[in-house]
Amino acid sequence: MRSSNYDKAPVLDVHGAADACSVGWNAIALRLQEAVASRSAMRTVVAVECYPGVDESGVLRELAARLRPVLALNTTEALRPPQELESIVAPFLGGEDPVFGFLCGLQLPELFNLEFCRQWRGVIEGQARGLVLVVGCGATLLHPGDLLVYADLARWEAQGRFRRRETGNLGTENRGQPAGPKYKRAFFVDWRVADRWKRPLIERWDFVLDTNCPAEPKLAKGEAVRQGLRQAVARPFRVVPFFDPAPWGGQWMKEVCDLDRSASNYGWCFDCVPEENSLLLGLGGVRFEIPAIDLVFDQPRALLGEAVHARFGDEFPIRFDFLDTMGGGNLSFQVHPLTEYIQHQFGMHYTQDESYYILDAEPGASVYLGLREDLDRAAMVRDLRAAQAGGAAFPAERYVNRWPAKKHDHFLIPAGTVHCSGAGSMVLEISATPYIFTFKMWDWGRLGLDGRPRPIHLEHGLRNIQWDRTTAWTRHQLVNRIDPLTSGDGWREERTGLHGREFIETRRHWFTGPVAHNTCGGVNVLNLVAGEEVIVESPGHAFDPFIVHYAETFIVPATVGSYTIRPHGGAAGSEWATVKASIRA
Repeated sequence: MRSSNYDKAPVLDVHGAADACSVGWNAIALRLQEAVASRSAMRTVVAVECYPGVDESGVLRELAARLRPVLALNTTEALRPPQELESIVAPFLGGEDPVFGFLCGLQLPELFNLEFCRQWRGVIEGQARGLVLVVGCGATLLHPGDLLVYADLARWEAQGRFRRRETGNLGTENRGQPAGPKYKRAFFVDWRVADRWKRPLIERWDFVLDTNCPAEPKLAKGEAVRQGLRQAVARPFRVVPFFDPAPWGGQWMKEVCDLDRSASNYGWCFDCVPEENSLLLGLGGVRFEIPAIDLVFDQPRALLGEAVHARFGDEFPIRFDFLDTMGGGNLSFQVHPLTEYIQHQFGMHYTQDESYYILDAEPGASVYLGLREDLDRAAMVRDLRAAQAGGAAFPAERYVNRWPAKKHDHFLIPAGTVHCSGAGSMVLEISATPYIFTFKMWDWGRLGLDGRPRPIHLEHGLRNIQWDRTTAWTRHQLVNRIDPLTSGDGWREERTGLHGREFIETRRHWFTGPVAHNTCGGVNVLNLVAGEEVIVESPGHAFDPFIVHYAETFIVPATVGSYTIRPHGGAAGSEWATVKASIRA
């Protein structure tokens, strides 16, 4: 294990964005007052749209106290009553299942009493003069706004507020509930509805309100934020990683990523999951945080490329994350759903194919992958059910292959393959991005961080296991499928997967000198898996040199085209390596 200069708060500086950002409620109010005055209108409606999780009441209170509107409205008053909302969203919440539901197709207006909205619009239009303030999710349902402010929030911060019981779900007063049910509803309902409403509003944003840090709100000009998004897709960039403990969590990331040493462990790092991560824009020296998904919504073709966009729309299909079991325990024994299963049961159109790239490993580390040749299927099912019912521990090694794992090994895991990273590994997980669809079948008899058993989805798992993926097939198809490709002066390229059933292609480059890359019209996601530091450059000087440190994941948008990666620093004789993922043609 080694220390690192891993950057936990990467900033994308936006050129030409001086004086674009105001910090603190007083400065924010002054900026809005100036915008209102510049209209020279008798009446101005300021609509503040809020993403779920934003403290709407707090935003309304702070702005109303300073702007002194003639009328101030919170959109919660126009939502359907809680019982009606529960009836509308219930079909998408999967009954008593604590984790899974069905991705909803609801539109935001369906959650509102539209007659109330019409009445409130009449009240707003009836104000002959002065400033009218409308705040909340769905503010533009009541009035499109003469000035539109979008109060945004990263999903990771929303989850933190769920855990701290600071906020509840859209249209409900359930902030006192545990985080799990709130996250489930947000995932399957609130975020889907809010994202559909957000997409067409981005081009209309007059201002964007960063409320991720309640003590330091920031207001940016909408055009400056859009300018940042346009600049982002013209150069390599990183999203803001976040880290989380886990029942099986380890100690590696504490040192390499310079995390709180007093924490019990860190199991997860979401290093490139734009649906969950945020993006830090540097606006005139101010760090302005927005959800990274805003970039995918606003610039999908430039970011993903035409072919990838045609296939996935405005979804980012590649995920890189870390799973740290160094000094920790085994992950849960699990399987991911087949494509037809995830489509029919959960409404997701593609599934979580993945792989484990071993960044580091302790002696004796291993990966459980695929079934043994001498498997007794009925006995395995019986033992899994008995273990789940509180009987004897599931004897995993009686039924599942346990492969030794060492640094730079690569294990491929197409959906339907039973798997589990063992203790003592630092895994770079490269996968598709359907988020949460993992069926745990055995969790080694341990409790979650909340002191309760973690949810097990054995029956879902059993309906998706591919029983023919046994030892010989797994060895040949899934373990270290390294194919040498090309080489040059100071570099060589290998294909490391993924499996033929998976849509992600991964390439590894070993190098001691510059390596030429090309996005070939599709988005690239890379991680520096060996070496202290590299510099990413444009042969035509289209973007400024971009520095990447060990273990950092970075995105190269499709529009970048040609780029080079060269070593920087390091001892004589060192060899650097990157792993690059892209979508197969």
